[in-house]
Amino acid sequence: MNKLPHVAVLGATGAVGQEFIRLFEERNFSFASLKLLASAKSAGKKLMVCGEEYTVEEAKPDSFKDIDIALFAGGKVSEVLAPEAVRRGAVVIDNSSAFRMDPQVPLIIPEINPEDIEKHRGIIANPNCSTIIMLMALKPIYDLSPIKRVIVSTYQAVSGAGKEGIDELYGETEAVSKEIVYEPKILPSASLPKHYP
Repeated sequence: MNKLPHVAVLGATGAVGQEFIRLFEERNFSFASLKLLASAKSAGKKLMVCGEEYTVEEAKPDSFKDIDIALFAGGKVSEVLAPEAVRRGAVVIDNSSAFRMDPQVPLIIPEINPEDIEKHRGIIANPNCSTIIMLMALKPIYDLSPIKRVIVSTYQAVSGAGKEGIDELYGETEAVSKEIVYEPKILPSASLPKHYP
């Protein structure tokens, strides 16, 4: 790409979308234009990116017209909007689980298999966080002596549930410290006891 890309971030107000924005600033990522997209309830919010204020728009199929790169942090909405973005000419880099098992979508860890990016048909997926970190450590070992099997147990972070999950953990922690009842909505099965002695 010889020109600066037109970029969209889907899920801009969530935990992963906010991390995309932080990385734009940290790495001084240049773009011709930036569109911040989220659900209807987040539309209209103002976010600062690289010193400029942007208004979050509701994500719709036509949101991706004239977009070159679409960074998706949208969960289930990826299944619906990623193909729409590709139809409109965007390359989608999807952070959700929507396309991880699709044999037509390359699963990329840039430090391990960047050459597979060339195989994309409009969508590029990434493995989940625990897989990426594990493989970053295992790949150099594999290159020296092939690994036949790995047995893994993961204990996923609450951040996997997005900003709402993180906020809920804060709420639960505060409730425990004050010994009050807290009714979790995002992660009810993984929550702390609701009643205290």
